Amino acid sequence: MRITVTALAISTVLGSVSAQADELKTALIDNAKLNLQFRARYEQVDMEPLAKEDQTTLRTRLSYQSSDIYKLFVMTEVDDVRASHEEPLIADYEYTEINQAYLGYRAPADSLLKYGRQRILLDNQRFVGGVGFRQNEQTYDGFTAVSSGITDLTAFYGYINNVNRIFSEDSGKSDHKNKTHLINLHYAALEQVQLTAYAYLIDNLAVARFSTDTYGLRLTGNAKFAPVGLSYALEYATQSNAHNNLLNYDADYYLAEAKADFSLFGVKLGHEVLGSDDGKAGFITPLATLHKFQGWTDKFLFGGAGNWDKGIKDSYLALDTKLAGIDLLAVYHSFESDSGKVDMGQEWGVSASYKFAKYYEASVKYAAFSGADAGYAFSADTDKLWLTLEAKY
Repeated sequence: MRITVTALAISTVLGSVSAQADELKTALIDNAKLNLQFRARYEQVDMEPLAKEDQTTLRTRLSYQSSDIYKLFVMTEVDDVRASHEEPLIADYEYTEINQAYLGYRAPADSLLKYGRQRILLDNQRFVGGVGFRQNEQTYDGFTAVSSGITDLTAFYGYINNVNRIFSEDSGKSDHKNKTHLINLHYAALEQVQLTAYAYLIDNLAVARFSTDTYGLRLTGNAKFAPVGLSYALEYATQSNAHNNLLNYDADYYLAEAKADFSLFGVKLGHEVLGSDDGKAGFITPLATLHKFQGWTDKFLFGGAGNWDKGIKDSYLALDTKLAGIDLLAVYHSFESDSGKVDMGQEWGVSASYKFAKYYEASVKYAAFSGADAGYAFSADTDKLWLTLEAKY
C-alpha cells in the first residue's frame, strides 16, 4: 500500500513538473517573438570652415520577447554597430551591448510593470525619450509602471537609477547614475481636448547641472472639418535646480503649435521657448530626444542639456506631403536667444522616405544651418546629410 501511494505521489509530482516544463518551453520558445533589424547609414557633416567628415555605419539589432507565463515575460535586445571609422563630429560609435533587458509583469487594473533596462518614450519625447535616430539608442535602467485601469486615464511612474546615453561604453560618458522619478498622467476623455500633467524630478549623480525639478501641463487635440484636419499642442512647464545642482534658478518652457492637414499636404506652424532666468541659467532637457527639436543639425545640444544660459526661442514651419508612395517633409527654423539679443541662426531641412517590399525603408535627409552671430560655439555654418536603409524582420 505504501509503495502504491509513494508511486502515485511521485507520478503526480513528475507529471506536474513535466506540465510546468512544457508551459515554460511554450512561453520561452514556441510562442516567443524574435525580431532582427538592420540599419545602414551614411552621414556627412560639413562645418565651415572647421571640418568636413563622413562615416558609414551598420547597426544590427536582435530582439527577443517571451510570451506570458503567470503574467510574467522577459524581453532582451542586443545591438551591434560597425563603423567605417569614428569621427568627432558624428555621434555614432562602434559597440556591442545590451540595449534592453527587463522582466515584465501584467498586473491587475490594466497595468504593466517593468524592471530592468528599457526604452522610455513620454509624450513627444521633448523631456524623456530614446534618441532613436542615432545608432546607439538612449535607454534607462530602473522600474516603470503604466496603468490604464481608470477610464480615459493613463498613469505612468518610473524610477531611474541609470541612463544609458548614446555614447559607447568605451567612451567613459555613456552611463549617468541617477535617482530620478518620472510621473506622467494623460487624460483623454475627448479627442479634441487631451490633457497631460507631468513631474520629472531628475537627480543626476554624474552631472550636477542636469539635476532639476520640472512640472508641466500639455494640452493637445485634433478635429476634422472636411476637407481639413486640424490639430494643436499647447504646453507650459516650469523648472528649478534640485539636489546636487549648485545653480539657483527658475526658468519656464512654452510651446504653441498648430497643424492643418489637407488632402494633398499638411502644414504646421509652431513657436517653442526654452526660457532663461535673466541669462543666469536656462531651462534644460537632459533626457530628451534632442535630435527631434531645434533643427536636425543638432547645433544646440550643449553637452546634452539642450539649452544654454541665455535660452532659445524657436519659430518653425513644416510642410509634408506624399508623392508616389514617398513621404516628403520640409522644415524651416528661426532661432534667437530668450535673454539678450543673440541671433542664433536659421536652419532649413528636407527629408524623403520610402517603404517597400514590406520589410524595407530607404530615406534621405539633409539640413543646412547658417546666419548665427559670430563668436559662439554654435556659430559655424553647418550642412548635414544622411542616407539610411533599414530592414526589419
